Amino acid sequence: MQIGRFIRRVVRAVVPPTVFLGITVYFGWNATQGDHGMQAYQQQLGLLAQAQQAQQDALTEQAAWRRRVNGLKEQSLDTDILDERARAMMNMADKNDIVIPYDRHDPLF
Repeated sequence: MQIGRFIRRVVRAVVPPTVFLGITVYFGWNATQGDHGMQAYQQQLGLLAQAQQAQQDALTEQAAWRRRVNGLKEQSLDTDILDERARAMMNMADKNDIVIPYDRHDPLF
């Protein structure tokens, strides 16, 4: 009978703290390593930062294209600049233009 009482005492003294410790370890592990823990939160913050950067890049590219398209509208075209650019691209000159030759090793652009 003494041994049975001793075993019950030991079980009552050891099992509740062990169960409590196990539950604490379980919740502590999940709070740091689980699907909704701190590491997952940090990963989500990294993904959010990447998405925000991609959005900013897309907005910048969109603004650049919008400027280029607006520059092609008839109201914003400057005929002198258009004529100059067309002659430069086709390597043609007007009879009244002053041509300054330059060395092939020293291009203008």
